[in-house]
Amino acid sequence: MRSLWIAAALFTAACGHSHDDYDTFQACYDEHTTVESLPFQEAVVVCCLDHPIDGDSEPCGATAPECLTYMDANLSSTATTSEVEAACDEYVIQKGL
Repeated sequence: MRSLWIAAALFTAACGHSHDDYDTFQACYDEHTTVESLPFQEAVVVCCLDHPIDGDSEPCGATAPECLTYMDANLSSTATTSEVEAACDEYVIQKGL
């Protein structure tokens, strides 16, 4: 899984992807899922790690429970609770790398 994230990071860097600031997490998520066609988990992780949200460079918190609380308040999607938990767990893992 780690090699997949490294490959994705290299691909994004090669494409000149910027780390835009978004007004809302939803706007970031929508762009990454609709424009870039990222799957749910990857879009959540990218938005949590790579994009300031309303000026906050760590919008999703430092732990999985903080991330879950943030997702509950700031993301509208069709994802299941299990998918959100998995995305938050992956975010915390990636944050620690």
